[in-house]
Amino acid sequence: MNIVVIGLGSMGKRRIRLIKKYNDQYQIFGIDSSVERRQTSEKEYSIETFANVDELLLSKSIECAFVCTSPLSHSEIIRLCLGKGLHVFTELNLVTDGYDENTMLAKENKRVLFLSSTFLYRQEVRKIKQLVKGSDCLLNYTYHIGQYLPDWHPWENYKDYFVGDKRSNGCREIFAIELPWLTDVFGAINKVHVMKNKISSLDIDYDDNYMVMIEHANGHKGMLAVDVVSRKAVRNFELFGEELFLQWDGSAEGIKVYDFDHKEEKKIQLYETVDQLKQYSKFVVENAYFDEIVSFFAVIEKGEEPLYSFSKDKAILNIIDEIEA
Repeated sequence: MNIVVIGLGSMGKRRIRLIKKYNDQYQIFGIDSSVERRQTSEKEYSIETFANVDELLLSKSIECAFVCTSPLSHSEIIRLCLGKGLHVFTELNLVTDGYDENTMLAKENKRVLFLSSTFLYRQEVRKIKQLVKGSDCLLNYTYHIGQYLPDWHPWENYKDYFVGDKRSNGCREIFAIELPWLTDVFGAINKVHVMKNKISSLDIDYDDNYMVMIEHANGHKGMLAVDVVSRKAVRNFELFGEELFLQWDGSAEGIKVYDFDHKEEKKIQLYETVDQLKQYSKFVVENAYFDEIVSFFAVIEKGEEPLYSFSKDKAILNIIDEIEA
């Protein structure tokens, strides 16, 4: 299979590495407007790179594309790739630009349009879902996700990539990562109550912290704190009810369930091997990124149903719009 990865930044490089891990016989090509990024990828991954899709397709036959550019550019690139007859895997979009049109185009051309939602593939999330389903009681959760915006990409200024833009801001990305799995585990959202403002000196034109009370349709409730000001990177989740008390620190080995019969916390081991890169925090588990790549190819080759979709994401983005309003 011939594959093109469009966008050779940190996510594009991750996808190249994991596609090679999945099947080292696949031929991978890269596209980026930056000569420096292209040269780096050619050297690191021994791939051929091009400046744009049209240049690539003049000489190569391609079957699928991974869209790993900044979110606001996705819609047009997806449309172009679908129009060329390619299956498409896209990273988070953060906006609904072109959703209806691209979904229809994929259907008309009988191509797979696959949207990343990495946390749905985390073993910890799957375990939490299993425990929630097995609990015969209503549950509440508190969840704080935060990291100081300049620390997201220490190698570049936060104003120079998508989190500096109000439409694709840092808090919005956190919501777009977390709400899909929270709704998958706890059910559709009925109501939100929001407190938000800007408390930092960051040079951004959007609120930098949110406290959101969430009411799910089935009666579960949550308190979600999201920010780009916490000087320590945190992902602290606590779930409690009459039959279950669980804590998760966002890491691959960080789930603990309280055994109320023996009055002790028990760690839950979920991975035989954890794939992590030293330049990222403990929250970034490569296994899940790999598993959604496996899922993408299973959708193409076996017709399997993906865990996430553009229609589900449209509903999530509408909720985020309500939170930000």
